[in-house]
Amino acid sequence: MAVNEKNPVFSPDATFDVEVNGERHVVNCDARTTLLDLLREQMRLTGTKKGCNRGECGACTVLVNGSRVNSCMMLAASTRGAAVTTIEGLAKEGELHPVQQAFIDADAFQCGFCTPGQLMSAVGCIREGHTGSDEEIREWMSGNICRCSAYPQIAAAVAAAAGREV
Repeated sequence: MAVNEKNPVFSPDATFDVEVNGERHVVNCDARTTLLDLLREQMRLTGTKKGCNRGECGACTVLVNGSRVNSCMMLAASTRGAAVTTIEGLAKEGELHPVQQAFIDADAFQCGFCTPGQLMSAVGCIREGHTGSDEEIREWMSGNICRCSAYPQIAAAVAAAAGREV
């Protein structure tokens, strides 16, 4: 930590580099800043939602080095050198990601608040290979809550995106 003129002991600032949606950033923030707050407040990537802000709902799910994380529970500084993918980085060159298309095709959303986290979790679930059955999909997607109860459509969308017949 750096010395701070106001407090000669330590400064709570963290400076690090992180790749977000394929773009490298040098970030300076309070060392206590969560990844969620960095994304929403400093980088203005507001697709990642702040739901419960304590790791229970999954609305803030993003991928860090390809793995699902609740961004409200991760310190931003811990992503030093990592690759972070948010909902804004899922589609490439105007082409929807297959999971996004599957959610549209299955009508797997209602109010839409949980959808970004559901989509990011679905991508992770598929990458992890947890799509062998509807029960397995439901278990591995259980960290993402949908208040509108679109669970059957979400499971169908994940199965379809994974290439499994519904």
